[in-house]
Amino acid sequence: MGNSRPGEKIMDVTHAIATILKAEGVEYLFGFPSNPLLDTGAAEDAGIRTIVTRQERTAVHMADAIGRLSSGDELVAFACQHGPGTENSFGGVAQAYGESAPLVAIPAGYDEAKTDVDPKFNSRVNYQHVSKSCEQLTSPAAVGETMRRAFSAARNGRPRPAVVEVPKDVFHAEVPGDLEYHPSSSNRSGPDPDGVEEIAEVLLEAERPVIYAGQGVHYAKGWDALRELAEALEAPVATSLNGKSSFPETHPLSLGAGSKSEPGQLAHFLREADVVFGIGCSFTDTAYGITVPDGTTVVHSTLDPTDIDKDVESEYSLVGDAGLTLEALVDAIARRLNGESRGRFDDVAAEIESVREKWLDEWRSKLTADEVPINPYRVINELTTVVDAEDAIITHDAGNPRDFLAPFWESTEPLSYIGWGKTTQLGYGLGLAIGAKIYHPEKLCINIMGDGAIGMTGLDFETAVREEIPILTIHLNNYEMASYETPFSGDFADVGTALGGYAERVEDPEEVAPALERAIEKTEAGTPALLEFITAKETELSRPDLEE
Repeated sequence: MGNSRPGEKIMDVTHAIATILKAEGVEYLFGFPSNPLLDTGAAEDAGIRTIVTRQERTAVHMADAIGRLSSGDELVAFACQHGPGTENSFGGVAQAYGESAPLVAIPAGYDEAKTDVDPKFNSRVNYQHVSKSCEQLTSPAAVGETMRRAFSAARNGRPRPAVVEVPKDVFHAEVPGDLEYHPSSSNRSGPDPDGVEEIAEVLLEAERPVIYAGQGVHYAKGWDALRELAEALEAPVATSLNGKSSFPETHPLSLGAGSKSEPGQLAHFLREADVVFGIGCSFTDTAYGITVPDGTTVVHSTLDPTDIDKDVESEYSLVGDAGLTLEALVDAIARRLNGESRGRFDDVAAEIESVREKWLDEWRSKLTADEVPINPYRVINELTTVVDAEDAIITHDAGNPRDFLAPFWESTEPLSYIGWGKTTQLGYGLGLAIGAKIYHPEKLCINIMGDGAIGMTGLDFETAVREEIPILTIHLNNYEMASYETPFSGDFADVGTALGGYAERVEDPEEVAPALERAIEKTEAGTPALLEFITAKETELSRPDLEE
């Protein structure tokens, strides 16, 4: 501290980072102590709301949700302890990386003298494969440029986490001179105009095109342009789980979301498609996405050029922001159509509805089942009836909660469904729902958990209680983990009550809807609610065959 000159305001690295976070528009800092940003009150002093969770991973998931629900406009910071804190956080950052969710992580590190000493965990070394940028701040004089690089990386191009590890002793070092910080900027890049014209021709010449929309449409806020394109081409639209809600699923041209479990009409149209146009998607080979049939012409438009031809070969491709690309295609197609209709909207819509109704008829007995234990599809069906999808944000955990919900929940508003498309940690959904409720306090925010997930992160229901974040958690309890026949036990309604929330255990199928209504009333009054539904060991999933 003795190096400062008269008249200079002395600031350590901790307070400098807090000042930078506020300048970058950061409203929230989530994490787990100890980290000077949390411990000293520096973030709170800067006007940033801090929330401490029960475990680090949930805090990262909360930040993940806000990054996605704001279309990348609002970045959340995450902070944790050196050593075990950074080790525990790794999975959450890896999840955000896989799902292209932007955030800035500021883990503490060991003192500089010990940062590379075995076996101490070094975030700069270990986080490189699960972050878009990863640096260690070693010079207090470099705090501004280091943080700016992190924010610029998170904001521009494909959204993903940026990591800045700060050694413990560096947090308390003095920043020389006055801190002058200019926030990072964000930019969008458009597609090649010649490629747009070529692909417009390809789409117009297609007899049975299918549009496949990914999460890039959400980040680009390209929802209106996507709808305009679909209606101009009179082409059906499927989405990825990440892209679900980018196209209203009550629209006559909607096919729903591709996943391990999906609506019948999606596979039907993929089987017969001559062109599949992927927009804002990676076409990553995963069990939780679509499989493009052999012999289908693929047009791939994405922001990240490394995704082109990565898993799916494309005959045509465009690199650029999904919104700018869709707008350019809409204009190019409108010029060619010159106000004329393709003349197939009614036929395509009728075919979708016919196949959809046939598929629903096959599932109606499970959706309305009255046996005990409760069929989980009955819970999903009652949820779709009780909840107004326009006023809700919903998410789920991996396994059965995802597979039961995704085909039958119809999202109508952009960013009203938080999905994911790669391998996913159990316990992800709770943090997503808490983050969603923080960002959209006016919405009913729901997460659906199974036995494995609630065991992983269930105690963070207390975080929602303590911080007065009234989410609705639905636990489908069949006393085992998915199809692994791993027996579990526990009365989680009792746990929810003990943690200070409202909780019910429901065993009668006729009580599913009334219990949902009571729980929603509690959330509207400001109390987090947990409903534990005792369900049957259901194993059947909606998995229409592409080969039919």
